[in-house]
Amino acid sequence: MYYAVIFTSERTEIDEGYLAMAKRMETLAKEQEGFLSVESARSEIGITVSYWKDLESIKKWKQNMDHLVAQEKGRSNWYESYTTRICLVEREYSFKK
Repeated sequence: MYYAVIFTSERTEIDEGYLAMAKRMETLAKEQEGFLSVESARSEIGITVSYWKDLESIKKWKQNMDHLVAQEKGRSNWYESYTTRICLVEREYSFKK
């Protein structure tokens, strides 16, 4: 078992600095203890799902100083709205051709 943090968002029209910050946050998240992987897609809404070993790892990531700066910039500049959901993944299965 592991955890998924599902971040869904609606963007504002402001793009300045967004892509660089998103890449920086992905790089930084990958360096955090307990990080497992990340998946992201953007269309009408953005969806980023990051996977973590445990709740303590998620809590530490939430409190990371660089991540806190990104969160504030997101609220003030880049996001019209967002929702974060934290879920326990009890099982998984997949298909690949």
